[in-house]
Amino acid sequence: MNIVTPNISTDRPESRPVIRPLDEAAINRIAAGEVVERPASAVKELVENALDAGATRIAVDFADGGKTLIRVTDDGCGMTAADLPLAIARHATSKIDGSDLLNIHSFGFRGEALASLGSVGRLTLTSRAQGHDAAQISVAGGRIGDLRPAALTRGTVVELRDLFYATPARLKFLRTDRAEAQAIAEVIRRLAMAEPHVGFTLTETSNGDSRVIFRADPQSGDFFDALHGRLTGILGADFTQNALRIDIPRDGLHLTGYAALPTYSRGSGAQQFVFVNGRPVLDKLLLGALRVAYFDFLSRDRHPAAVLNLNCDPERVDVNVHPAKAEVRFREPDAARSLIITGLRTALSGAGHRASTTVASETLAAMRPERPVYQMDRPSQATFARAFAFQAPESPPAEPATGFAEAPTARLEERSEARDESHLSHPLGAARAQVHENYIIAQTATGIVIVDQHAAHERLVYERLKRQMADTGITAQALLIPEIIELSATDAARILDAAPTLAEIGLRVEPFGGNAVAVRETPAILGAVNAAALIRDVLDELADAGQSHLIRAKIDAVLSRMACHGSIRSGRQMRAEEMNALLREMEATPHSGQCNHGRPTYVELKLHDIERLFGRR
Repeated sequence: MNIVTPNISTDRPESRPVIRPLDEAAINRIAAGEVVERPASAVKELVENALDAGATRIAVDFADGGKTLIRVTDDGCGMTAADLPLAIARHATSKIDGSDLLNIHSFGFRGEALASLGSVGRLTLTSRAQGHDAAQISVAGGRIGDLRPAALTRGTVVELRDLFYATPARLKFLRTDRAEAQAIAEVIRRLAMAEPHVGFTLTETSNGDSRVIFRADPQSGDFFDALHGRLTGILGADFTQNALRIDIPRDGLHLTGYAALPTYSRGSGAQQFVFVNGRPVLDKLLLGALRVAYFDFLSRDRHPAAVLNLNCDPERVDVNVHPAKAEVRFREPDAARSLIITGLRTALSGAGHRASTTVASETLAAMRPERPVYQMDRPSQATFARAFAFQAPESPPAEPATGFAEAPTARLEERSEARDESHLSHPLGAARAQVHENYIIAQTATGIVIVDQHAAHERLVYERLKRQMADTGITAQALLIPEIIELSATDAARILDAAPTLAEIGLRVEPFGGNAVAVRETPAILGAVNAAALIRDVLDELADAGQSHLIRAKIDAVLSRMACHGSIRSGRQMRAEEMNALLREMEATPHSGQCNHGRPTYVELKLHDIERLFGRR
């Protein structure tokens, strides 16, 4: 039998990709795609450079959503003519020496921004350092122009025109001019919060006309005074009037800023601003910790409002994990997360029964008539007497009819009951009446308070139950037959890593060989639970946030339902001493200003506001 061997040529060249170095222009354009995602990214990089230069005033001008013009002018230290060619070179910077990429004290440090912008747009850099002449250099599409003298008093002016003209495909992915302008404004607002002692001006140019769309003058005083003034200008007086000052140092970390009361909650997370060493970040760990700190006070559709800065040694946080430096990585993430959660909860507890002033404002707005009420000249006392006499009810024929000599008064409390005027000195005042068997009307020294008796007592009972559980611990219920759950290797490792923490709240999980785990105990207060479903829900939360508060939330939900059933019901009539006792307990109990779902338990109306409703002021 003859075997035919195929004739295979061994000298044919193999078909394979060839490795070749990219040219400098392509490298810079790739880098620009990572650093400069949209015009707002360019503004962020340029303004951060100005802040690193020690600027006290920064002006930003843009046109067409930043696509055709971005100009950043600052009064910082400036650069010399010899510095300018280096400033537009890739990976050239004055902020680090390259020996330690963790010890970073500035906003920028990579030396990529100007080189990247010059590779995709037309960049002109003009600067003057003290004691030197001003100079200017240009770069367009990666081509560097000649260095030339210029006229400038101080600081630096960076002008970027025709962004992405060298990579026109990127323009197709930009949004409308209006959307890009809003993104630029948001960048400036965040940086203005980070640096309250620096002045910012944002100007939009359209059809030859210029319009200032944001202005924040430099604030004076210490950090908290300056930040308070800056936040009042940016977020409004409602925020600062209803925000708690946060100043909590612990274990080398320092949390500062302002956090709003739960009753000042928002419908979205638009008023959540987090900074690390003054750097604005959008970090999942920190924003998740903020949400957890409020989860016992707000329903799922409401969001807290806060401006928080976490300061720490730069070597304890890595800011070089994201091209836009929007995310950070902590050496001890649990310590950072714990500080935010416990710090904010402590601050909220210190607020006591306080509710936000916006509750009263919204109440007054709802009570105002749609049509304006005009204040007429006040009638004389004789006119009042005749009017009241005319409106008085007719007396029985056997008795002579009498009119009112003065304006009548009315009280819903019994005349025979002695009034304890000492209650007026308390924040929630003295109970005067109960309306619709659910609302307590109390008189204070400066106005009135309306209390929802059921919501208020529900919160009081809920806080009492939580204190009792904290004192006695969470009782675990042993399962007669442990539930065995098969998981993936990753999920099994994740749930077992969290097992010590879960055991503290009554859920005991143990390894069962391979990728299986055994659930041996569950929190007794939850009753009969589907252990497999519970474990998988906990795993989802661990994967998303790194830590699970699901079981704690379920336990608190049970306590909340118990508090609801054990509290004073709507429709129950209360005696004056019972109403006053409820008011005094509210004043002594933290978080009593909002119910278990974040709604206010009382509304306080000042007398001058009530008088204004009736046109008296």
